[in-house]
Amino acid sequence: MTTTTPPLMQDTTTAARIRPRDRDTILQSLRAGVVPRAGQQHIQVGRRREVEALVTDIERVSDGGSAIRFVIGEYGAGKTFFLNLVRSIAMEKRLVTCQADLTPDRRIHASGGQARSLYAELMRNLSTRTKPDGGALPAVVEKFVGTVLEDARARGIRPDTAITERLHALSEMVGGYDFAHVIGAYWQADADDDETLKQNCIRWLRGEFTTKTDARAALGVRTFVDDANVYDHLKLLARFVRLAGYGGLLVCLDEMVNLYKLPHAQARNANYEQILRILNDCLQGTAVGCGFVFGGTPEFLLDPRRGLFSYPALASRLEENRFAAGGLMDYSGPVIRLSSLTPEDLYVLLTKLRHVFAGGDPSRHLVPDEALTAFMTHCAGRIGDAYFRTPRTTIRAFVDLLAVLEQNPEVEWTDLIERVEVKPDTNPDALLPAGADTAAAAADGATASGEDDDDELASLRLG
Repeated sequence: MTTTTPPLMQDTTTAARIRPRDRDTILQSLRAGVVPRAGQQHIQVGRRREVEALVTDIERVSDGGSAIRFVIGEYGAGKTFFLNLVRSIAMEKRLVTCQADLTPDRRIHASGGQARSLYAELMRNLSTRTKPDGGALPAVVEKFVGTVLEDARARGIRPDTAITERLHALSEMVGGYDFAHVIGAYWQADADDDETLKQNCIRWLRGEFTTKTDARAALGVRTFVDDANVYDHLKLLARFVRLAGYGGLLVCLDEMVNLYKLPHAQARNANYEQILRILNDCLQGTAVGCGFVFGGTPEFLLDPRRGLFSYPALASRLEENRFAAGGLMDYSGPVIRLSSLTPEDLYVLLTKLRHVFAGGDPSRHLVPDEALTAFMTHCAGRIGDAYFRTPRTTIRAFVDLLAVLEQNPEVEWTDLIERVEVKPDTNPDALLPAGADTAAAAADGATASGEDDDDELASLRLG
């Protein structure tokens, strides 16, 4: 298989300089096989229609509406990168974002603390345009308090009265009364210079209290964030950030395949039921100022025994537009499928990586255009179409090649191309783990005897 570069796919990078910090972040992440948290705009290729669809969602959330998307793609197709890019766009448009990966210890629904753990992770990663790396919750609360105090001075009323008025709408929501009480306590602690009380307020908002006794002793409230009310608190937070002057809240959850991998039907269905609740609220517009983006594999969506389509109510809501066939696309539905990169897309990506490695200075490019084509031809000969369909290992190999050329200027790129080792990227989720996680199932109320387990033969292999 040979790879040619069409005339229109020339190096489209600009001469704009790239900050050393962004350069190092991008390259270190790519060499480790992970998605960079910053500088995605320097290496973004393709996905124009998909990005436009999510930008529309972001604008809807900013306008007080709600949105939900399931970003579905094969392993290595770029789901995590796409979610991070969407987060960056949302922050630029003055939304507050939070993101987390689902794990066996972090789920949307549970009764053993896994859902609260997911909420705590989301709060740790809460980000704004001025604090893009997480930890923005105190800043959001401070901005709300400052906005209310300014309004109170302008109207000539007491600050506590202004706070009560501003939070009145929250008090009518599930858990809203205690939420408003904690925000009021934060203002009082700020006025009294009581750092202990301020920290307790932030801990409560982060979901770090685990008992009613501790919450009552610290703040005088009888509730706290637990497994049963995580989604309710996310809706409260979405309303609150709008009161603080932001557009809304965007929640990004990746690695949704971990729900598909739950071995017990009862545990999976409880999580899918919570997803259905979120989906209904967002489609009906009742989750004001709140958007959700879920990242998962086709198995997570389509599998009729373990995926979302195993839950009939979700299957009916997430089925594809039947008219979107024969090359026609529909980006208005809740499901967005990420197609694989084309060889042309990968060529553009390699030109951008070369540009990033040079710090944005075209005079410092380490390899010419023909080296990119030769590199792609070599990779195609080694692993076939996988070099652009799941390009993680291809990208790592190219960055490694540039690193060697940078540190050994006497070496020619032609001497190294044939020594590049690339292997097809393998999906660790292709096979479900053997053995049921009975402890996790028990935490969700499933019996260890397996009467609720419809997948006891899922790991059977013949031959």
